[in-house]
Amino acid sequence: MEHGATRATPLTRIIDAALQRDGGWISFDRFMALALYAPGLGYYANASRKFGHMPSSGSDFVTAPELTPLFGQTLAVQVAEALDKTGTDEVWEFGAGSGALALQLLDALGERIARYRIVDLSGTLRERQQQTLAGHAGKVEWLAELPEAMRGVVVGNEVLDAMPVQLLARAGGQWFERGVIRQGDGFAWEDRPTALRPPVEIEGVHDYLTEIHPQAEAFIATLADRLKQGAAFFIDYGFPEAEYYHPQRHMGTVMCHRGHAADGDPLADVGDKDITAHVNFTGVALEGQNAGFEVLGYCSQARFLLNAGLLEPMAQAAQPERILAARLVHEHEMGELFKVIGFAVGAPWDAIGFAEGDRSHTL
Repeated sequence: MEHGATRATPLTRIIDAALQRDGGWISFDRFMALALYAPGLGYYANASRKFGHMPSSGSDFVTAPELTPLFGQTLAVQVAEALDKTGTDEVWEFGAGSGALALQLLDALGERIARYRIVDLSGTLRERQQQTLAGHAGKVEWLAELPEAMRGVVVGNEVLDAMPVQLLARAGGQWFERGVIRQGDGFAWEDRPTALRPPVEIEGVHDYLTEIHPQAEAFIATLADRLKQGAAFFIDYGFPEAEYYHPQRHMGTVMCHRGHAADGDPLADVGDKDITAHVNFTGVALEGQNAGFEVLGYCSQARFLLNAGLLEPMAQAAQPERILAARLVHEHEMGELFKVIGFAVGAPWDAIGFAEGDRSHTL
């Protein structure tokens, strides 16, 4: 399978070196990790703009907190409740993007937060976050990795979807791991037989491409191990296992984003665009439970935000703001595709965000 030529860059040379070390083939999760996170060169580690409303801003996609501050203000209702229930006063955010969500939570929660800690791999994003959060400089701290012990409420918006995935392909009834090779002046796919399998049997005999998520699941397990007191909320697009590995979903979910357009070819223009995959929320929930978390709930983003009181500030907002906020809850926009999962350390409580429409039973 030939792919478009890829111009030689410092990043492609790093990938070439990895290919050389590994005999000419690397798994897709290795490729995705380098493409996104190679220091100074990967998509999330370079200086391109990434987050914003419109392509004209030089950005690639919009996230909920960029769309409207009502997102963070509403999430703050749930965070405040979680801080109270767990007796903590710190918020931890993973992958804080432009800093928009941090600003909204800090503004909304004020004195309720003693410290706001951002765990982010990207130096260039950190600079942007520091500018955004200058008014809260005394409270905000940046870390490059998880500490051994943490206390507080963890939030992650569109974090799990950017964690590298492995690709599994079934062809002629056999399972293969899909990896990356160098072909001419570009990269190409190559499948190798594997003992790896999706977590559930895929009915039928038709060819099938899908992902497994060892990194996201390992991250949740590590977090459960290190969060000694508190709660965690992750907002992302994805499905429960039965939907994720549905026989009809045979093309997988890997997608790239650039200039507010999506494409399905992660092997072209490496480092210049985002690469994501949907989240298997069943795997995330099981991993959390196995490591000691209690599941507080799981529901659509629309249901979560409505439970947490979005309608009232929406009704008071000016019309342009109302139109943007509606995208957070409309079924054909972010409302249904995005889900929220909540975890607690110790005894769970009836969290406001999952008061109605909890779908934990579908996981």
